[in-house]
Amino acid sequence: MTSRTSISTSRRIRAAALVAALLLSVTACNGGRAEPNASPSGGTQSPPVSTTPSATPSPTASYKPADASGRAQNVPVPVLPEAAKLETKEGLEAFARYWFQLLSYGYETGDTVPLDSVTSSTCAPCITAKKDITAWHQEGRWLIGGQITTPAVETTFSIGADGIYKVAVQAHQVPLIYLRADGSVAQTGKQEDDTGNLLLIAYRNHAWHVDDVGNIVG
Repeated sequence: MTSRTSISTSRRIRAAALVAALLLSVTACNGGRAEPNASPSGGTQSPPVSTTPSATPSPTASYKPADASGRAQNVPVPVLPEAAKLETKEGLEAFARYWFQLLSYGYETGDTVPLDSVTSSTCAPCITAKKDITAWHQEGRWLIGGQITTPAVETTFSIGADGIYKVAVQAHQVPLIYLRADGSVAQTGKQEDDTGNLLLIAYRNHAWHVDDVGNIVG
């Protein structure tokens, strides 16, 4: 299957993570309660007011995109929207957006486990994307750019005899820069026009899964 998309088998796939801030708030619980003290007359006194300072959140770990100095840091893991858990038109479209977010996350981090969990192992373009991701997150290599957005997602929500739904996705992506471990540039992509992707998705065991990905011609 050939495609002009980021998951084409004819060229490297370009995608990246959703730009956001990762907030890792950790709250510690400090202080305690003073026990009543006996008064000289044998009675009890009211507990003194605690002067223990209130706990404060730890500093947040902010998202940092990859640049010439190194790979991306603190990339937030995309979260499956509640709507995407349902077999509805809205749920299908929400899942399609989520799937591209997982692809982007994989490119920034090298972690394809989340993507694999919702993608068929027989999806050839997906296998190509995974190989590209793995190769460029080994031996000190990394990627810059490639952020992908999905300006338009549409489906007729018509299920085929094979149990497959089709979703058309318009994808826009920032060019990728491939860097070697020493920081030198191995390859620089160019800005491509938005591409039309066709996701073939099934709803199995109460969850959506991508079976295959193609391109929309014309």
